[in-house]
Amino acid sequence: MKPFTTLSGIAAPLPMANVDTDQIIPARFLKTITRSGLGRHLFAHFRYHPDGSERPDFVLNQEPYRRAEILIAHENFGCGSSREHAPWALLDFGIRCVIAPSFADIFYNNCFKNGILPVRLPREVCDKLIEDARLGANARITVDLERQVVVRPNGEEIPFEIDPFRRHCLLHGLDDIGQTLQHAAAIDNYEARRRAEAPWLFGG
Repeated sequence: MKPFTTLSGIAAPLPMANVDTDQIIPARFLKTITRSGLGRHLFAHFRYHPDGSERPDFVLNQEPYRRAEILIAHENFGCGSSREHAPWALLDFGIRCVIAPSFADIFYNNCFKNGILPVRLPREVCDKLIEDARLGANARITVDLERQVVVRPNGEEIPFEIDPFRRHCLLHGLDDIGQTLQHAAAIDNYEARRRAEAPWLFGG
């Protein structure tokens, strides 16, 4: 998993509440078990007409937001079913941070497992950031995980809270497998000892 330290990029404004996982990635695209290729289907209901052509009024179909790395939304982002494809689709599109007043619990947890930083900030602060984002490419927003601040284009720093363990994992790019592999030497030593003590368990 790619570490998340400091991200300075284009933010896409999405002033919507209760954006559910079926809106993030519709169920018909859940046939794959790989994490790549889902970005083109992100927000498919909003991005495309039934014939597959783009809806020009949706933010991610507009410049500079086609290159957005941050998404700013309203309350209860990621509600609905518990599909992990939702953070996969966001990440494959290029989104590495979602800022909202609140998130659905399962989506929130899945973000950390996939290298996306979900930041909770009050609604009034999110609205300010949405107005900043509407200024386009010249109004880049910075998210500094190490210092736990979001920096507005005018230089104002907004602190946010995050669980220390989750912060550590994101800073070091550790998903569940990565956390386990940190103990690889101890695991190897245990297996070697068990093989010597009980070789029959290993077919010896």
